[in-house]
Amino acid sequence: MPGTPRRLVRSLAGQLFVVQVVIVAAVVAGGAVLAYLSTAGRTEAAARRQVTAVARSVADSPSVLAAVTGPDPTAVLQPYAEQVRADTGVSFITVMDTAGVRWTHPLPEQIGKPYLGHIDWALAGETRSETYTGTLGPSVRVVTPVLDERHRVVALVSTGITLQSISAQLRGPLLALVGVAAAALAVGGFGTYLANSRLRRHTHGMGPAELSHLYEYHQATLHSVREGLVLLDRRHRVVLCNDAARELLGLSGDLEGRPVDGLGLPEALVAAVLGAEPVRDEVHLTAERVVVLNTSTIGTGLGRVLTLRDHTELQALSGELDSVRGFTDALGAQAHEAANRLHAVVSLIELGRHEEAVEFATAELALAQRLTDRVVAAVGEPVLAALLLGKAAQAAERGVELTLTGDSRIDDGVLPPGLSARDLITVLGNLVDNAVDAAIAGSAAFPGPPEVTVTARIDTTARDGEHLLLRVADTGTGIDPAAVDDVFRRGWSTKQDGRGHGLGLALVAQTARRNGGTVEVGRDRGAVLTVRLPLAAVPRRREAVAP
Repeated sequence: MPGTPRRLVRSLAGQLFVVQVVIVAAVVAGGAVLAYLSTAGRTEAAARRQVTAVARSVADSPSVLAAVTGPDPTAVLQPYAEQVRADTGVSFITVMDTAGVRWTHPLPEQIGKPYLGHIDWALAGETRSETYTGTLGPSVRVVTPVLDERHRVVALVSTGITLQSISAQLRGPLLALVGVAAAALAVGGFGTYLANSRLRRHTHGMGPAELSHLYEYHQATLHSVREGLVLLDRRHRVVLCNDAARELLGLSGDLEGRPVDGLGLPEALVAAVLGAEPVRDEVHLTAERVVVLNTSTIGTGLGRVLTLRDHTELQALSGELDSVRGFTDALGAQAHEAANRLHAVVSLIELGRHEEAVEFATAELALAQRLTDRVVAAVGEPVLAALLLGKAAQAAERGVELTLTGDSRIDDGVLPPGLSARDLITVLGNLVDNAVDAAIAGSAAFPGPPEVTVTARIDTTARDGEHLLLRVADTGTGIDPAAVDDVFRRGWSTKQDGRGHGLGLALVAQTARRNGGTVEVGRDRGAVLTVRLPLAAVPRRREAVAP
């Protein structure tokens, strides 16, 4: 609103700068105070040792003992005490009798007056120090006895240094300490300013609340997009994995910090992620999905970004479209063949050879009708029946004979709703297509026309319940036993013309696994592939493999 004062929001870097400056200032000030106290303590202790040494030296001097027992102690001791005071740098040296009356003093007018301080312990023969305020002000002083030959106390000696003198000695170190503290504060403040300037650039001058909101928006966006997003660090460990990526890759649990090659993903997908070159729109199969992978590097080797798009539905629709196109091509070919046969019948009639015309037309019609009747009678499931008829037409156009075994039988309504028509088309369509290609490729090595045999029936012999059994055999060269483990891996193909993508059998295995079924590879004259799908299949999700 106009006129409403705008609240000043300090950036995170600014707030940290203020806090860091206060901390640096407090640390420097605390260090300076501790250093001052330590220096002051050491200076005072040194002063006590100094005055004690001077007092003991004066008290032990023979000339002092002679003077205190002489007729005029002041005349002898005053010049001596002042000379020693000047040489040692103490503030005063006072020699007194046992009653505390001064014989010497820096101020001559104080001579003959009583000593200000405690002398009881000195009279008892002890040497002690104290801080006391005398004629020269507060001072650190010591009082020690002067003993004669019989160890009797005949006089006392007091030596001291005023606190003012001690403070004067501390002034130099204190100024140096203040200078060092100020320099440390300046360097710390400048370093803090540089660090927070860089932080301000990285945070774009935003405050804590703004950064918190930005993080919440970031998280909401990442977990709401339908494309899978995975961030890896430079060691290929997961930094972030959004919900869509977990769904597409079939992962669960805590993934952060886990290496990407320890998540149980397909080898081809892991190899593409760890490859040196970026990946663009590369199709991969997971346990239940067909995904399109893209990778890119973050910055200069900071990590890698993976984006995943769900291609499952599109791949299924593409397979259905290919089947429809095949049906269309087959119908076109059949229409062309029917036209040719019709011309042959008409020509025979025009030539007056009516019986031969009827025989030719009836034979062709019976051949086509027998296959249709056999498929319709054995396979009551309309999707499978239509697929088999279409594939039979396609195979015939390519010179391959597709037959249905005598034990094939699937009644309508037997298959559960959970087994979708799209999955049936994916499985049987890809098996027949691969078998037709294999039969044609192997026709040169074996005599006779290429053949593909299809078995479709309900298997009741399994211990774990009824299964839909789909078996496709061809008269090709078969599958090399050494390649059996690679047959259902994406990219594996026997085609030599470069048109194969190695995706058909991989999709068969994925679809079977998604429906709880199995795929087996066998051998007769050529390859035999058998798919078993439980009629009570429950789709299973895959957990991330523990590291």
